[in-house]
Amino acid sequence: MNHIEEIKRLASPAPRPQSLAWHNGTLWMGSMESETIYQIDPEMWTVIWEVKAPGVPFGMVSIGEELRVLCGETEEDNRIIRRCIPGHGFDTVFKLPCPNDTGSQLGFDGSSLYVSQWYNKVILQLGIDDQAHKSLSSPHGICGQVFVDKSIYLTTTDSEETNKYFLTQISLSSETATDIAKIPFGARALAFDGQCLWTNDRENHKIVCFKIPV
Repeated sequence: MNHIEEIKRLASPAPRPQSLAWHNGTLWMGSMESETIYQIDPEMWTVIWEVKAPGVPFGMVSIGEELRVLCGETEEDNRIIRRCIPGHGFDTVFKLPCPNDTGSQLGFDGSSLYVSQWYNKVILQLGIDDQAHKSLSSPHGICGQVFVDKSIYLTTTDSEETNKYFLTQISLSSETATDIAKIPFGARALAFDGQCLWTNDRENHKIVCFKIPV
């Protein structure tokens, strides 16, 4: 199994980049340290807009004209999914607690929202009643997810204390998971720009663009 093929490795506009989403032609990043969401021009690599999150922005995904951001809030680190409207800010009313108060990364398949639970090694599909209606299993702990065509791509690891991470692919037709590449750093989050994948080398404060292995 080969390592991912990096295309770009860029300095994050804020320390410890944690969440990522691709939305309307721009890259969105949530910093674990500043607890702020940044809209980044991917060509000029400049911040276009930013907004403070209501907690640590662990996961993020684009849904139509909006974003959903999974935040860790309160001293108890309650995991809550929030609605962010680009150019405006966070909806102060919208509040969706994660199932069993746990979750880190978000995905969207065009109709349903998915939340991953790292240590349970599962991705849960949320129904219109906000309850988990379907569960997909991962061979490792999940620290990033994104839907691409008929697959879910994950960043995964068995131990966050190492740099042994994987790019794992789950086929939506068979629901089987396969490790397809090694990631030689502590990767957090995944986003897809229509051609390539993006992830964070969080502890080195870098954002990495890489090819989808074929």
